[in-house]
Amino acid sequence: MTFVVTEACIRCKYTDCVSVCPVDCFHEGPNFLVIDPQACIDCAVCVPECPVGAIVADTDLPSQHSEFLEINARLATQWPVINQAREPLPDAELWAGASGKRAELLESA
Repeated sequence: MTFVVTEACIRCKYTDCVSVCPVDCFHEGPNFLVIDPQACIDCAVCVPECPVGAIVADTDLPSQHSEFLEINARLATQWPVINQAREPLPDAELWAGASGKRAELLESA
């Protein structure tokens, strides 16, 4: 099992989850975070820290978000590790409740 960052994180990028991770499995992209499934130890401490509920266990991943398991695995190999909380994106509050944000995901700078 691993945890997966889903669509809710896109254009928000709250990093509360990062500072509690004991194994530095989060990676940071331009407007999204991902979890490296190879590094994740399934401790779940990150889940309650996400203010938008973007982190779920792969076993609980809704079918409409199934592609995020592959997205997390792939982008974790391309993006740098983030292990300290930072400010969210400037317009995070505007995007926090939005759905259908997949097209907004920036995979490269």
